[in-house]
Amino acid sequence: MPQRAEWKVAQVRPCVWRLTDVGDNRAFLVVGDEAALLVDTGEGLGDLRSTVEGISTLPLTVVLTHHHHDHVGCAYQFPEVWISASERRSGVGPRPPPAQRPGGPGGRRCATIVGGAGATRGRGREVRGVYDPPDSGPLSGLTPDQTGDLLLRAVLADPKAGGWDPASISNRSKCELGERSGRETGLPLRSTTGFLRISKSSYECWRGLLLRGGPRDRRAEVAGRVEEAFREGGRCARGYRFVHRELALRLGRPVSEKVARGVMRERGLRPLYLRRRRRHGSYAGEVDEAPANLPLRPDGTHDFSASRPNEPWVSDITEFRLPGDPRKVYLSPAVGLFDSRPVAWSVGTSPSAWLAESSPRAARATLSPGEAPVVHTDRGCRYRWPGRKSACAEHGLTRSMSRKGRSPGNAPAEGFFGLSRDGFSRGRDWGGVTAEEPVGRPDGWLRHYREGRSRRCREGGRWVWGTPDERRRRLGLAV
Repeated sequence: MPQRAEWKVAQVRPCVWRLTDVGDNRAFLVVGDEAALLVDTGEGLGDLRSTVEGISTLPLTVVLTHHHHDHVGCAYQFPEVWISASERRSGVGPRPPPAQRPGGPGGRRCATIVGGAGATRGRGREVRGVYDPPDSGPLSGLTPDQTGDLLLRAVLADPKAGGWDPASISNRSKCELGERSGRETGLPLRSTTGFLRISKSSYECWRGLLLRGGPRDRRAEVAGRVEEAFREGGRCARGYRFVHRELALRLGRPVSEKVARGVMRERGLRPLYLRRRRRHGSYAGEVDEAPANLPLRPDGTHDFSASRPNEPWVSDITEFRLPGDPRKVYLSPAVGLFDSRPVAWSVGTSPSAWLAESSPRAARATLSPGEAPVVHTDRGCRYRWPGRKSACAEHGLTRSMSRKGRSPGNAPAEGFFGLSRDGFSRGRDWGGVTAEEPVGRPDGWLRHYREGRSRRCREGGRWVWGTPDERRRRLGLAV
């Protein structure tokens, strides 16, 4: 048997309670000083009378707003209810009320509907519960519990029900299930819709759609016309705006633009001139085979640490713009990763081969015998010229290059350039200065970076401030 769920009670005002059944149908209880008023009785699931008596024991008046099944379902649990005369006339035809309700609470008399305030009290149409048996036929002698049990067995026996809980299936599936269970059980539509928790209007709407073969597929109806408008009217060279207008003219009625665009997307109708815009890229392919990316770890990150000076170096070329000269100043340093100290550098007005070759030659002069550090750069063409390769090979330097299109692959050099711009060019007045004059200025700033610019570093588990040269002296290293 289906289990009767309890009503949910929520107090919304000091004297007003909202009662909600399992089908989300609501009734309202207003408690005054001498009497209480109940508005609507839900769909017929659960013991509404006991719920109301648990809130108030004052004399109760039950009022129904209209005669729909989800408002009058539990009216049979009360000895008397009130409804307007217009709603009384709009209901189904009158039916002689039985003397006793077999499944009612305490065997009480069925609820009586009266015309309204001030009307003469009299017997009218009986308010029917969800599981009330039909008036005639082989099922007329069933109790409401037996009717609910019959519906439950019909739903469980249906292979498309997806479980006994109707809330888990769509309205279309409920209608299909209701039609099959109605043919098998012979129960009235009122019981079927109440058990499946679907309104009669939604049930009838879906029954009409299913009798016509299902809901209309508006895209399928106009798909052929859309393709005709695209291929014949637009000659495969017009977009969706033209197709939408041409489709409305051919059909003689308005059509949603979304329908036209959806059909064009599904059928792949794209104008011939439409091409995906390609992103600009200056990459022209590899000049030669690039050396390995030595700081790269297996997990895709880089190890840019060094335990002593002259282990790995990083190098790159950056530019400085001058407002009064169309030429630029280019800087090519070699920076050690032990303390970010610039080992050597070259400055010029052109990113030439000499600029890329001179910095490793000048840095090689600072090495002790037996030292051969790795020189890590990006994949620029200047580091692939024969002169650069021969300079590294001549001095025993190992070449390393970052991955293509990955600027973090040479992050220490990019970070050093950011510090150089802050300390050398950014925020300074360069008005009237030509390119020849600033060529000598980076040299002074880079020497200040090594000898006079303090930075924080970690030594022996604590942070210490000092210049790169001072740190090397404290550690007993050559400067």
